[in-house]
Amino acid sequence: MPEWLVLTLAMLAACAVVVVITLVRDRTAAEDEDPSETPDVIEYMTMWIGVVYAIVLGLAIAGVWEARGLAQDHVRTEAQALHEISERVRVYPAEVRDRVRGDVNAYVGHVVTTEWKTMTDKGKVTERGDELLERLRVDLTDYEPRSDFEAQAYQPLLDQMAAADQARNDRADSTGPTMPGVVWFGLVAGAVVTIGMVFALQIRRTARELILAGLFSALIAFLLFLIWDFDAPYSRGITASADPFLTLFPDAKG
Repeated sequence: MPEWLVLTLAMLAACAVVVVITLVRDRTAAEDEDPSETPDVIEYMTMWIGVVYAIVLGLAIAGVWEARGLAQDHVRTEAQALHEISERVRVYPAEVRDRVRGDVNAYVGHVVTTEWKTMTDKGKVTERGDELLERLRVDLTDYEPRSDFEAQAYQPLLDQMAAADQARNDRADSTGPTMPGVVWFGLVAGAVVTIGMVFALQIRRTARELILAGLFSALIAFLLFLIWDFDAPYSRGITASADPFLTLFPDAKG
């Protein structure tokens, strides 16, 4: 199901629930009930619950957005490190240089095609990617420099290899959801309480009150959807992309 359809249905459902409950409550209310007699303490509590929940929602949105940005940084760091390896290895003999660049291209090609799809569908990296990166590491570490010029390039190449490996590990750690289950419980429970407090104000079925209550519930549904959409940096919504790989290795997709 497309995400825009999920969002639309969620917002419509939130509005429908509020409207239905309001109408049912209005029909079952006592004839002498006066909505204007809502105790001041309820209005005070409703205000503060709304403020606190708004802060929680804001922090949650900031958290998942920051996680998405870090996920993109991991991709950028990994791609840049591999590009540096491919460029700096030019000081090595042609046979070694071609083998290392071939390993880099094979790894990048696997990442932007097979592994990226696996990350999107299953939330994890592939064992094949680990094998290709390990093969690149072996080619770099097992080579014995034959001149001072090659020796000067040897350690920087290993440093870039370590940076690429660390960035891959960070990318693997970022494939799953970033929000713990207990936080989701708090967000959903807070939404129920916040919307429920609206009914404590004894709203009636006037068009103005129904529209405002519906829009309020739809807004909360939208913000919760936004958090859910950003929660998995590589598989939902505005995801971290493989563009850094494709920019530095334009032939990666064949």
